[in-house]
Amino acid sequence: MNQVGGTAGAMTTAARRRIRAADGWAATVASAVHAADAGPAGNRLVTVDGFSGAGKSTLATRLAGFLDAPSITLEEIYPGWDGLAEAPALARRWIGDPLASGSTLRWRTWDWRCDAPGRWRSLDPAPVVVLEGCGAGARILAPVTGLAVWVDAPAEQRERRLHAREDWAGYAPFRARWSEQERALALAERSAERADIVLDNTPDQT
Repeated sequence: MNQVGGTAGAMTTAARRRIRAADGWAATVASAVHAADAGPAGNRLVTVDGFSGAGKSTLATRLAGFLDAPSITLEEIYPGWDGLAEAPALARRWIGDPLASGSTLRWRTWDWRCDAPGRWRSLDPAPVVVLEGCGAGARILAPVTGLAVWVDAPAEQRERRLHAREDWAGYAPFRARWSEQERALALAERSAERADIVLDNTPDQT
């Protein structure tokens, strides 16, 4: 990815790899995080992108715990059910740029129940911050990203996971609408192709 203060393609194509989300994956990704270029203030942003149901939230939480780093979800930032495409620019302004400069991160949440802007949240600029959600790997965030991860899983498995979630009843009416947006964004951004690491979250068949 393009790091702040670095050069384009600081992590070479040869260094980009696909790994299984099996035992030891968090240590492997954490090593890649620490090896990645830091921003001018010495901080690193790790993005975890992928389609809904791929397991991004679970894996990002585990990675953040392994790194002893805070995790932010783009679900707090999307401006409503039609706002996926707007979120990466907001994340750049509220999270990526402040972290790169060593400033306090401050973002406005979205109140999903009221379908309106919610309260502001803030976070001190930790050495590593994990940003998770559809669109986290967008090009606009690349210049302030230390390491980009794409979580991959088969479409049928993603749908099964979504249907099994506690919030499925509330999400179901918007599923087709959101799926269309995330496919369009992933195609336009080529996020999976540009990711430093593709984390294969296909379930074991044994």
